[in-house]
Amino acid sequence: MRKTLIGLGSLAIALAAATPAFAQGDSSDGIIITGGASVVSDYRFRGVSQTGEDAAIQGTIGVAHSSGLYAGAWGSSVDLTASDGARLNTELDFYAGYSREVSPGITADVGLLYYFYPKTGSSNAATDYFEPYASLSGDLGPVNAKVGLAYAWGGQNALGNDDNIYAYTDLKTAIPSTPFTLKGHVGYTDGSLASTSGAISGNYWDWSVGAEASYKMLTFGVSYVDTDVRNAPFSVSPGANAIGSDSGLVFSVGASF
Repeated sequence: MRKTLIGLGSLAIALAAATPAFAQGDSSDGIIITGGASVVSDYRFRGVSQTGEDAAIQGTIGVAHSSGLYAGAWGSSVDLTASDGARLNTELDFYAGYSREVSPGITADVGLLYYFYPKTGSSNAATDYFEPYASLSGDLGPVNAKVGLAYAWGGQNALGNDDNIYAYTDLKTAIPSTPFTLKGHVGYTDGSLASTSGAISGNYWDWSVGAEASYKMLTFGVSYVDTDVRNAPFSVSPGANAIGSDSGLVFSVGASF
């Protein structure tokens, strides 16, 4: 999950705009249940830290049917500030969608995400919102490519009158005869979730390159993450400052079942 919520400036897994992916398996009733937990050195949503560049604990559980329908939930610790100054410590993302092969080698995925931030005390700040998404993915030789779009419509209390669109491309390729996979990502945010109070005006780019290695049920990862947000208070980062939107290495270790 993802963002801050300063007006809302208020992503997973990582649903890094990314949408959920399910492991393949056999089930007599066509139902597959998956889940996992991970620790990351910094929770970056669309390039921007949601934890003040500190570590986060994350977990997910999902259910998928052989028809292509799926649903689930993802959660992470965060360190965000709501519009009324309340601190937010948890993000929960609930999702449901449908995925299927639409032509040989091409898979389409459509669904809806709900971002939820539990609040304590008397805070009445609007922080939660819905975001539909769609993507196409397939193999280009040894590279798996994915292009996607996520759109949060305006009029939701947390977003005000502005909407937000996020477009992205993901690439990954496995290194033959090794447990390693190389990954790359480029994304573009335009709208209320890129709101700022500085030199940037409602849009920015993010990108990352990295690698991961699997061993049994464990996955280890490292990524270099960056954005083009520079030298400006940025309301999509904790504390509304440029820290968290600058470049950095993110390490992760996770277990899945």
